Amino acid sequence: MAHSQNWRGTMSDQIKHECGIAFIRLLKPLSYYHRKYGTALYGLNKLFLLMQKERNRGQDGSGIATVKLGMPPGKRYISRHRSNKKDSIEEIFDYIHSNYFNKYKDKLAHPAWLKEHLPFTGELLLGHLRYGTHGINSIESCHPFLRQNNWISRNLVLAGNFNLTNVDELFQNLVGIGQYPKEKSDTVTVLEKIGHFLDEEVQGLYDEYTAEGYKNPDVNDLIFKNLDVKNILENSAKDFDGGYVMCGMIGHGDAFVMRDPGGIRPAYYYKDDEVVVVASERPAIQTSFGIHISKIKELPPAHAVIVKSDGRFSIEQFTEPKEQTSCSFESIYFSRGTDRDIYLERKKLGEVLASRVYDAIDGDLDNTVFSFIPNTAETSFLGLIKGLESKLNELKTEQIQTENGSMTDLRIKEILDKRVRVEKLIVKDAKLRTFIADDSSRDELVAHAYDVTYGIVKNHVDTLVLLDDSIVRGTTLKQSIIRIASRLRPKKIIIVSAAPQIRYPDCYGIDMSKMNDFVAFRALTELLRIDKKEHLLHAAYARCKEHENLPVAEIENQVIELFNTYSQEEISRKIGEIIKPKGIEPDVEVIYQTLEGLHEACPERKGDWYFSGNYPTPGGNRVVNRAFMNFMEGKDMRAY
Repeated sequence: MAHSQNWRGTMSDQIKHECGIAFIRLLKPLSYYHRKYGTALYGLNKLFLLMQKERNRGQDGSGIATVKLGMPPGKRYISRHRSNKKDSIEEIFDYIHSNYFNKYKDKLAHPAWLKEHLPFTGELLLGHLRYGTHGINSIESCHPFLRQNNWISRNLVLAGNFNLTNVDELFQNLVGIGQYPKEKSDTVTVLEKIGHFLDEEVQGLYDEYTAEGYKNPDVNDLIFKNLDVKNILENSAKDFDGGYVMCGMIGHGDAFVMRDPGGIRPAYYYKDDEVVVVASERPAIQTSFGIHISKIKELPPAHAVIVKSDGRFSIEQFTEPKEQTSCSFESIYFSRGTDRDIYLERKKLGEVLASRVYDAIDGDLDNTVFSFIPNTAETSFLGLIKGLESKLNELKTEQIQTENGSMTDLRIKEILDKRVRVEKLIVKDAKLRTFIADDSSRDELVAHAYDVTYGIVKNHVDTLVLLDDSIVRGTTLKQSIIRIASRLRPKKIIIVSAAPQIRYPDCYGIDMSKMNDFVAFRALTELLRIDKKEHLLHAAYARCKEHENLPVAEIENQVIELFNTYSQEEISRKIGEIIKPKGIEPDVEVIYQTLEGLHEACPERKGDWYFSGNYPTPGGNRVVNRAFMNFMEGKDMRAY
């Protein structure tokens, strides 16, 4: 689904990101909101707030769509606007207000007139924020997508946060039933598949009611009332392999939000007697609607929120749930840190690293300075410092007990005054544009994307510990952060990653599908080369080729065995060598989170396939094997 490499200067290695969805169903007439809240544009205003609070989930493009209930034939009932401009959310809502509502300010107090005459005044509202897949950021790629039909109940609006691993098979299924999809992408494929079963359901009801003697106008009302949305979703999702949250609105007013069986992608909902709201992140709902966290629920895996055109609300299971494997990268990086659980998990990620960091500096807290690199690492950094302060308190207690009876007030004060040395050392400057063609000049300029605070680190005495969210490629560390940090003249630089080593591709939302992009994989292949074990690469390639044509359910990850050749510490040492720039004096060491530490910090988010290689769907194993074969064959292409 939608992802891009342009992110907001947080994780030092920018990885491609998640999308966000925001859905609102107004359960009262527009006049109700005008009376209570002073505006008939209540839903549109709330949609804007939801999207603003989720803008971290997509900055390559946005889109909104609305559906009006009860419109007579000949009147427009679906409106949509999309943008792939830099500030796409603002552009969309500025467009709507400047072209419609600002021109009719005298009508804003007349909800019935607004609904009849102006677009975007519907009771169903859907917003989407997008990160562009593989740099494809055209307006046509922005959600929501429309599947149009002259039958109101066959119109489908779809948006989502998803990646499917088996698009080729799904595409062929559509061709096999006689469709002629306009392109082979997961979004179009999903739209057409759900649309196919929507058509079947509507046609079945039409045939049934006309056979019973009902006239066409009455048939429509019966279809609206009895359309079985759950059945449509059951049939549509049978062959889906991937992570997804898909939100759909049907022309007559039915709507749904469906979540994958493993709960890989996040979705939260809230309902009262005025609204139904669904969003990708809980704080977006909390802030936009002033709702206490206890009233917002997580949509269970394999379930869908379904809201009928007459307002009936239900949570329905549409397929068999699997073990919940919610994406742990939501905790590490993607979700806003204002969510209570995300905040506590990030703090714990740092705290569980404290003892290993303490050992790495040989317990020398007096001569070690601690800092963090991107802003999103700050919460994990607070946890790391908390853990180190606990260790320091143990040392203080031990010293006081050892010297008990001979301590002066000055000595007691000296012990109690010891602190972990925390400083703000690495600061990201405004993005630099180089305009330089040759690599050496460009690298020199890229190094200045960050600046440092001088005069804090004791030259050639202090060790500098820097915490990062995650180390993916290592490129930014090598080209910029470590190079400029070395100007502080520390004795040693230790880079600490709050996440484990990223070893395997993701195929459920984060667009990481090339093995050689991962510094952990490059370290592995370098170790194999040094130890003259390159034959293991060829053996793994042969195993992948043997599995290539097996039924997808029988395919196993053939790359795990390669990584098992070395310990995490051996690979981390090699990564330290890889990311150390030429010509700098300090030694560079890398400490990664362990899988055990990840699970201790984030016990409810068991999705760790990019670290462990344990994919939650069969398609994941196929993707990792394809990615490895692409590497061995010298193909610079995605694996799904």
